[in-house]
Amino acid sequence: MSVSPFEHPFLSGLVGDPEIAAEFAVDAEIVAMLGFEAALAEAEAAEGVIPAGAGQEIASRIKAFEPDLEGLREGVARDGVVVPTLVSQLRSEVGEALAGHVHFGATSQDVIDTSLSMRLSRVLDVLGARIDALAGLLATLSERYGDIEVMAHTRMQAAIPVTAARKIRSWRDPLLRHKSRLAGVRESVAVLHFGGAAGTLDRLGGKGQAVGRRMAIALGLTAVADARHSERDGMADLASWLSLVTGSLGKMGQDIALAAQSEVGEVKLASGGGSSAMPHKVNPVGAETLVTLARFNATLVAGMHQAMVHENERSGAAWTLEWMLLPQMAVACGAALGTASRLVDAISFPGKDDA
Repeated sequence: MSVSPFEHPFLSGLVGDPEIAAEFAVDAEIVAMLGFEAALAEAEAAEGVIPAGAGQEIASRIKAFEPDLEGLREGVARDGVVVPTLVSQLRSEVGEALAGHVHFGATSQDVIDTSLSMRLSRVLDVLGARIDALAGLLATLSERYGDIEVMAHTRMQAAIPVTAARKIRSWRDPLLRHKSRLAGVRESVAVLHFGGAAGTLDRLGGKGQAVGRRMAIALGLTAVADARHSERDGMADLASWLSLVTGSLGKMGQDIALAAQSEVGEVKLASGGGSSAMPHKVNPVGAETLVTLARFNATLVAGMHQAMVHENERSGAAWTLEWMLLPQMAVACGAALGTASRLVDAISFPGKDDA
């Protein structure tokens, strides 16, 4: 056991996803935060908010900047967020002449939320591609075994014979619906968070929207009229979608585990988990993992809805809760999609093979 099975040296082999987890690693977060600061300086210089040459010079210095991680750790323990210490270190790096132009008019939440938006956009690219790949595998499975007759079960009791194609459609069709929902989820999440101290950009002298538009283009995000510091429906929308995906995969995993039971035998696993006591067993580990990850995300999504309750213009408590929950949900979804593809690749319907 460990605090995080997703990063555990061997438990991560079951539920981890290095590709998704990498977007929540410290290196990726720092690169994205510094990308925000560089884009801010260049946009403000272009709009005349700071001197014309300051933007490019700050952006150039940022490329060579390596923060003191221990200092950042101490800063978070004190301030609750990493940005005050990060900005202080960055100002020391650029020198006194430019220090006052770094982070000008922005606030910590602008940096942290935009950094997350940038990384979540890449996460959604990966998850969308994996849904497409899994849907393709299920279509191939149906083409090969779809005419095999299997038993339908209602309330865990045998009902009437149906085709395997009907079973497979109940696994594939929800994925297609989740993929169609993805564009709306991306629209909710891939936005620039830029509002300054209380969402008004008051220090930018009426140029806040123009600066924001330039930043959004540079960072590959969408500019919105008002900062969403305390409006967390977009993050909750993402969390709900992640749980829907893992929930549908959990349903598929449950079906496969039941069909693969020795006394049922409607599905055969080409490979599975071994037993230390019973070497004849082929345990449906992948199918079971899908059920576990579905239940895990279904539990955490409630916490993400709790994290929507921000008081006034910013909440430290609700915001921190979001940091604890959302990365785990994203990794769980990525792991579930990867596991599902490997599982589908390894199953057959013996009825056709035996014919």
